[in-house]
Amino acid sequence: MASVAFLGLGVMGYPMAGHLKNKGGHDVTVYNRTLAKAQKWADQHGGAFAPTPAEAAIGKDFVFACVGNDDDLREVTIGAQGAFQSMKKGAVFIDNTTASAEVARELDAAAKAGGFHFLDAPVSGGQAGAENGILTVMVGGEQDAFDRAKPVIDSFARMVGLMGTAGAGQLTKMINQICIAGLVQGLAEGIHFGKKAGLDIEKVVDVISKGAAGSWQMENRHKTMNAGNYDFGFAVDWMRKDLGICLEEADRNGAKLPVTALVDQFYKDVQGMGGKRWDTSSLLARLEK
Repeated sequence: MASVAFLGLGVMGYPMAGHLKNKGGHDVTVYNRTLAKAQKWADQHGGAFAPTPAEAAIGKDFVFACVGNDDDLREVTIGAQGAFQSMKKGAVFIDNTTASAEVARELDAAAKAGGFHFLDAPVSGGQAGAENGILTVMVGGEQDAFDRAKPVIDSFARMVGLMGTAGAGQLTKMINQICIAGLVQGLAEGIHFGKKAGLDIEKVVDVISKGAAGSWQMENRHKTMNAGNYDFGFAVDWMRKDLGICLEEADRNGAKLPVTALVDQFYKDVQGMGGKRWDTSSLLARLEK
């Protein structure tokens, strides 16, 4: 059993922290910007809660964070009441936020200066993956810190991989989002085309999903897309944040992402239709408007 803190109890963090306590059997203290939610988690799972990230992190072997963006991450780490103010020597900070590779490297340097370790460890699998404890975790950092943290991360993951040094986890997550964006747009266009052609979408997908066109998106999203149901899963606002990170990194490293840039604009159109909180499969709604 490890002594653990978890910072950020959103739709991902709340169940992830729960798995650390219940499945992993760890001693968990949580922090959330809204204190009532932290107290609710503690009452539900039997853990503890703290009023600041710094207090949550005191004496902990591992400190996790899953917050909104780079600025939120800086606030809970190097901010005035951030966890980096109280991390013990040799501890490991694991960041599950989808953020920039730049902030990962910045925080890795700050952690080294403080005598502890930092891993950037963004996740894939969405809310359902978090709730079921089957997330994919892409990690950047040092091998020793990864080896120590992996058994703890396993509490909410089915795949955990070290991708390279600090920032490599975030870069891998960018690739994940780049690939998803193209897949969802292709699936949306395929369903849209099939409807216009008068075909039975269920029959079509039953056949083509067994061949080269098959994908997780097709298997898990085609039914709800065909029904025009977009009220679950990973929100358009979040996807645009992630694609923005991808495009900014591409500007830095010289990568060409024409399809990603185009799909990002399609998601902007969906936002304009009132679909900010629709899930990412709502690209079909744009084609059918």
